[in-house]
Amino acid sequence: MIGAMLREAWRAMGANKMRTFLTMLGMVIGVGAVILMLAIGQGAQNLVRQSIASMGSNLIMVLSGFTSASGVRSGSGSIPTLNVADARAIGDLPTVAEVAPLQPGTSQLVYGSSNWSTMVYGTTPPYFGLREWAIERGDPISDLDVRSAARVAVVGQTVVSRLFGDEDPIGKTMRIRHAPFVVVGILAAKGQSFDGRDQDDTVLIPFTTAQRKVFGAQFPNSTRMILVQASSEADMPQAEADITALLRERQRTPEGMEPNFTVRNMTAAAQAQAQTTKVMSILLGSVACVSLVVGGIGIMNIMLVSVTERTREIGIRMAIGARRRDILLQFLLEAVIVSLLGCIVGVAVGVSLSSLAQDVTGVYAEITPWSIALSFAVAAIVGVFFGFYPARRAAYLKPIEALRFQ
Repeated sequence: MIGAMLREAWRAMGANKMRTFLTMLGMVIGVGAVILMLAIGQGAQNLVRQSIASMGSNLIMVLSGFTSASGVRSGSGSIPTLNVADARAIGDLPTVAEVAPLQPGTSQLVYGSSNWSTMVYGTTPPYFGLREWAIERGDPISDLDVRSAARVAVVGQTVVSRLFGDEDPIGKTMRIRHAPFVVVGILAAKGQSFDGRDQDDTVLIPFTTAQRKVFGAQFPNSTRMILVQASSEADMPQAEADITALLRERQRTPEGMEPNFTVRNMTAAAQAQAQTTKVMSILLGSVACVSLVVGGIGIMNIMLVSVTERTREIGIRMAIGARRRDILLQFLLEAVIVSLLGCIVGVAVGVSLSSLAQDVTGVYAEITPWSIALSFAVAAIVGVFFGFYPARRAAYLKPIEALRFQ
């Protein structure tokens, strides 16, 4: 029974090829747009997720205070109000897993005839675990390097390519602000951060070396920022509160007075951006779905025309014993077939457009199986929904009136 109806539906569609093509065109455009928009949205979400993962997990950044002179206030981190002892005290909190002081600065690197300006961070060995940053080759900074203020450096992938080219940097000596440093390790690639910064354009040196031999320090053992890893994601709010209370106590900040430091939840900021990207992806998909509705309306209009044209045929079928549900099913099948054929072509168009957009514009687009499955499900629903009214109208025609229709 169903097989015969499918053959009849195929024959009816083949009798009006141009009309069938134009009916399918709405679905092709709609499904193609949905696939493209979902691919772009999914690609954006994955990029943000990768950026969050590259930061490390459960990170909190503590920035030193600001300065104010003649009514002019500078930003956080402009004056070192934190020190290494503060970092050690934070590390003793029960909600904190690891802690590492940071002494950042921009410096010109020189190797042979090549030079490159980049960010140089003075830090301690826990930094690698905090950032979940693996060493691709060589060794990380050790506790001995920090104690002895050794002139050793671990470099990122961008620094390797820009400064050393095709040479192996391990064991080579480069200059940072005219001081010689031996490269002991190469960091694994991290890519861009969620704020667009190239994380691989980085040099890490021992914290004490940065203070004594590169950037200097206004006060002994002072630091401009401290990177903290909470014990777990659930402990992050409590860790923030504990760090704030501890530093206020250590700095003897009176109640109600603004503290001379800033505590930032880096994971929360990144997750907020991820949520924004997710909302934009849903919005893009929703806008694209409008074209599917338009395609469905096109199917309904064409099916109504088909019912009018085949009114006499419907009357003959009813006269020889066809039931209303048979007529209903016949026209529903035709609507669903047109919708699904349009969906198949639309998926191919959407995949092609996604690849083209990525190649031409550089926009990262990722097609997932669930987006294709969703397109097929929506296409079937659209076919049934918009095909039901014409099919019902055909099924409820009176046989005598249908036979008399000219």
